[in-house]
Amino acid sequence: MPAAPVVLDSHALVAYFRDEAGAEQVEALLAKAAASERPLHMTEVNYAEAKYTLIRKDGPEAWEASARILTGLPIEFHPVTRALADQAADYKIANTVALLPGRRRPSHDTGGRPLLSNPSRSTRRGP
Repeated sequence: MPAAPVVLDSHALVAYFRDEAGAEQVEALLAKAAASERPLHMTEVNYAEAKYTLIRKDGPEAWEASARILTGLPIEFHPVTRALADQAADYKIANTVALLPGRRRPSHDTGGRPLLSNPSRSTRRGP
């Protein structure tokens, strides 16, 4: 049985580009995805949230640099439909998501930390 796809939340992408807590986990996931030719997944809504957050915190130039790097990362972006939104909400309600190794929080409270569905550094981060 193939491994479940890994889905990134906007917090994970922001942590990666800002070298915040969880960035090493995201980098490891990106390296694994590139090596296995199995992309990570993210919704376009989470992409928009990451863009907004990076521009607000670091400015438009930092976003432009990050956006150039992003085009080469093994992340597949997905449009959001009502069915996908319902599925994500149901998953989040039913599961506690591991945010960092050895640490668990209720899935409804990420505390601003990266939300990774499969937590596990060789790619280059942005500014």
